Amino acid sequence: MMAAPEKRKTCIRPAMLSMVLVLAGCWAGIFQLHAATTERVVTDYHTGLAISGFDPVGYFTNSKAMVGRADIETRYAGATWRFINEGNRAAFIDHPEVYLPVFGGYDPTGVARGVAVAGHPEVWLIAGERLYLFHNAQTREAFLAEPERFLELAKKTWPVVESTLVQ
Repeated sequence: MMAAPEKRKTCIRPAMLSMVLVLAGCWAGIFQLHAATTERVVTDYHTGLAISGFDPVGYFTNSKAMVGRADIETRYAGATWRFINEGNRAAFIDHPEVYLPVFGGYDPTGVARGVAVAGHPEVWLIAGERLYLFHNAQTREAFLAEPERFLELAKKTWPVVESTLVQ
């Protein structure tokens, strides 16, 4: 008569468990980092261009709205960003959080009211070293009259407004 094969017990050794937890933590960190950098950005549905192809760095370096070049672009936050020169593109790649329009380019006065209204890239303002785009001159003037109030309301309502945007 032949002896039955021994059943092997499966166990995870502490060293293996530690390695699995470290790897899981790394993956979670990667996904969390990715989620934090993908604020919804005003993007043209047909072209995929962020803020109508205007150079986000140009607002800061040239103090004016300037259309970027088709041969100088990068992908970020699900959109294509264009730039007027390689230096602006490099600056954006190094520090997108500095140059991204606040609220993804949605008008902060609309966001404060709980509505996603796309800002126009030629109606803009730099306040507190951040770029804001406005739907029109009237909403920019309203913002300038009470910037603290609009920003406080917009910051509170942005998560809800952002959650309503189509991916």
